[in-house]
Amino acid sequence: MNDLINNPDASRLIFGLRDTGYNFRTAAADIIDNSIAAGADEIHVRIEMRSDGRKYVYFGDNGHGMDAAGVHSALRYGSPVRANLASLGKFGLGLKTASSSVCKRFTVISRRSAREPLAKLAWDLDHVEATDTWEMLREPVEGHEAEALGELCGERGTLVVWAKCDRLLSKHYDEPGGTKEQAAIKRLRVALKSHLGMIYHRFLDAEDDRQRTIRMTVDGEPVEPWNPFFPEKSEQVLADAQQVIGMDTAEGDGGGEAKIRAWILPHSSSLTDAEKKKANISGRGQGFYIYREGRLINAGGWLGVFGSHGTFEPHMSLLRIEFDFGHELDEAFYVDVKKSRILFDPAIEDHLTTLLRNARREAENRYRRKEREKAAGTTLNHTSANTSIAATSNLKTPVVEEVDAASQTAVVTNAMGSRIRLRQPVQNNVSSAAVHVDAVDTITTGELWVPALRSSSTTGHVPGVELNRHHDFYQKVYLRAASNGYAVEGMDLLFWAFAAAELEYSDPEMQPIFADIREVVSSNLRKLLRTMPVAEPADVEEVVDDGDS
Repeated sequence: MNDLINNPDASRLIFGLRDTGYNFRTAAADIIDNSIAAGADEIHVRIEMRSDGRKYVYFGDNGHGMDAAGVHSALRYGSPVRANLASLGKFGLGLKTASSSVCKRFTVISRRSAREPLAKLAWDLDHVEATDTWEMLREPVEGHEAEALGELCGERGTLVVWAKCDRLLSKHYDEPGGTKEQAAIKRLRVALKSHLGMIYHRFLDAEDDRQRTIRMTVDGEPVEPWNPFFPEKSEQVLADAQQVIGMDTAEGDGGGEAKIRAWILPHSSSLTDAEKKKANISGRGQGFYIYREGRLINAGGWLGVFGSHGTFEPHMSLLRIEFDFGHELDEAFYVDVKKSRILFDPAIEDHLTTLLRNARREAENRYRRKEREKAAGTTLNHTSANTSIAATSNLKTPVVEEVDAASQTAVVTNAMGSRIRLRQPVQNNVSSAAVHVDAVDTITTGELWVPALRSSSTTGHVPGVELNRHHDFYQKVYLRAASNGYAVEGMDLLFWAFAAAELEYSDPEMQPIFADIREVVSSNLRKLLRTMPVAEPADVEEVVDDGDS
């Protein structure tokens, strides 16, 4: 006896392999990979729950099918390498580990033609545990299996059946098969259709000639393709010469090739409701979409590229990267057993960081530009501050002696002396509710605030402050404080006090100094707020139009 042979414990290993990181959607996709590898162009999934709560999942295809030896080989943990290395299968584990992650009994039934007998074998984890041996079960085809085979496969193909589905749902229900569990199964079905439509969109889209066309259904409903790049409205921004990356294969021959395209999606504000649903733009949707042999294996995220900046950032939500490689580069990208994760080598990370820098900058600029346009069109209620200022006596402010709106000049008496002539913004006939504080679109110098002399008629001008709607502080801080009236009023009063103090201590020599202070403060605030996103509509809860009250 060779004491160096150390066979694994059957029961512990087969149960341990249940926890390899699958969820129901990724497990189902692994089964479907095998159907595609078998040449199927019809793939159907059926999810059933009996009245007593027992659950079954059936996967049927019209692929090449297998004889008894083929079924035996397919159910072996670590099945032989496929003859076609470009197939979606890779490690010879997917069928087993994916199935056992959801259920404790999985069966394969197959045939290559209607003239051949059905071949059936099953793994039952309870049986393996009871016998502590790597023993499969060979049993007659059951009635529900024969029915599913005829409906989902036809004369040839393969049926995979999941039974004893103890992990199909993430929780157990007090009433098995009851209303709540039925609703959970319905949600599971919807989520699976969405997932498969994304993972296999190139196969499902008859107009996409990069992969052969496949028809897929879940409980009889067709799975519709979802292209994450929304090409009908998005812009691909990499030049042709930038779209191919030469790489070493596992043999180190340098003959490998990955392909890349960078898509900038339109801002959601320019889309119809139907287009918004189709584009599905969100912060979580940005980043790399990685395809291996045409099958999506990673949806979104920056995979460590851009270092600490490679996280989900709102202003990057319009950028999606399409990245393709074939099986010959599996080792280069460290493809995992679930085919749902890859790793970039540091040299590739550096190359991608450089290659995509301009695309990221352009996507950010487009996002910020649209967000600023949206924010600039939002009007906060500054009435409270105007009322408070008007009702407060003994404020230290200049006396306005005369104004000339045509020349934008005024004569004031202030702490610097009597009848000082200033070049100063003068506004007539402004809203009575915005005499003291007003947010405007007319400040083109980049300053956050500008002091002004304002009147609701053509006389009786008083010190006021204009706030720049387009400044980052207004769009990112003011608007986010919209639901807190005291915060908005407090900032209004602060900027009015700044403006009133400037007017109180201005003369022709001091005015340029005050202007420089405003410019420096405004510039520093823009830099400090650069990474803060513009307020989303949900942040602006109590927005009203300013007007006469």
